[in-house]
Amino acid sequence: MSTPTSTDSPESAAERYLATAVADASKVADIPDSVTPRPIKRVAVIGAGTMGSGIAMAFANGGLSVALIEQSSEALDRGINTVRKNYESSASKGKITAEQAQERVALIEPHLDFAAASDADLVIEAVFEDMGVKKEVFGKLDGLCKAGAILASNTSRLDLDEIARSTSRPQDVIGLHFFSPAHVMKLVEVVRGDVTADDVVVTSMALAQTIGKVPVLAKVCEGFIGNRMLTPYRREADFLLEEGATPQQVDAALKAFGLAMGPFAMADLAGNDISWAARKRLAPTRPKDLRYSRVADTLCEAGRFGQKTGSGYYKYEEGSRTPIPDPAVEEIIRKCAEEDGIERRTITDEEIVDRCILALVNEGAALLGEGIAQRASDIDVVYTNGYGFPKRRGGPMHYAETVGLDVVLGKIREFEKVHGRVWTPASTLVDRAEGGHSTCSAGR
Repeated sequence: MSTPTSTDSPESAAERYLATAVADASKVADIPDSVTPRPIKRVAVIGAGTMGSGIAMAFANGGLSVALIEQSSEALDRGINTVRKNYESSASKGKITAEQAQERVALIEPHLDFAAASDADLVIEAVFEDMGVKKEVFGKLDGLCKAGAILASNTSRLDLDEIARSTSRPQDVIGLHFFSPAHVMKLVEVVRGDVTADDVVVTSMALAQTIGKVPVLAKVCEGFIGNRMLTPYRREADFLLEEGATPQQVDAALKAFGLAMGPFAMADLAGNDISWAARKRLAPTRPKDLRYSRVADTLCEAGRFGQKTGSGYYKYEEGSRTPIPDPAVEEIIRKCAEEDGIERRTITDEEIVDRCILALVNEGAALLGEGIAQRASDIDVVYTNGYGFPKRRGGPMHYAETVGLDVVLGKIREFEKVHGRVWTPASTLVDRAEGGHSTCSAGR
């Protein structure tokens, strides 16, 4: 038998698959080629925090003029200083020239007045993730932006249609969910509302590519594609802690699988208070009969928000980002498990990987069935470009195909027997696995 060449390897096949997937992701299946983009020459960004300043840089990197708008001079100064430092850092590392750094800083104009958005072709809101705050911003923009301007939200989870309804022009509203840091990360989820105009969708997809991003189209649901799938992934990781694993074991097992970071180190980096706010917002809609892990909430109630507070799932020495296992966290986990009647046992790394990764797969299949994502391959583009999923495995949906959809379905059904209806297999997955198909959707 001949020795396989490197081009025959699963890793090479995954790379080729993802290259095609990225190209396919830019295509909108139900919009004809005759629909042309609106001209975008000037952009305004509302909010000069981490996301807003990063989004402004992303457009400046693409050569567009950007008005960066804040309410207070202090916040605006911080944002502009962040922009300047980031460009100086890039220049010092030889990624761009000092002249290019100066040119890009000059493209970002600081403003304290919303009126600076009045002549923008595209306005992106990047304010606090609160529906009331966002609707207030969109109401103001509706009253001052010119006709035909695209009004975009950087929301990562909230109902875009509700935001759009706070304006008199919902057809011009779209979601542009950049990933942090926005000037570095390639992925942009382009979120299409119920009445978003076709040319607004086409403009957003094309513009993302123009500034060097990878756009993936999503429809409206809680968390869109990436964060909706992240919810069951984190659910299983949290449950595994209560059942006997430690944060460091879960993180190590998923890093060994190939993820850039494990869920708990990532949570500490992002800030545990962010997901806590989302959980509190969704608490009234959570079915009371479903198991709920209180570990994350308990950590937040103790002020353990992650790296920014020096403690989260791990503890951190001052000035260091290196996670250190903390016996206090293990005690919190044990106490939560005991109070909720959960028997602890030895957890294998194989179980950690199967439960976390197959939770992604099952939710991804559900998204496909609901039409939130256009293609299985779009989901893989999201996860390999925005969530650190190993490109050598091609993304969660491609990984499921390499394992075998029948094998994946069998494991999910076993989890359903043990853990209940949160593991009910997605109908799309059942149909494709039992129909003998190799992929989760007819379209790649």
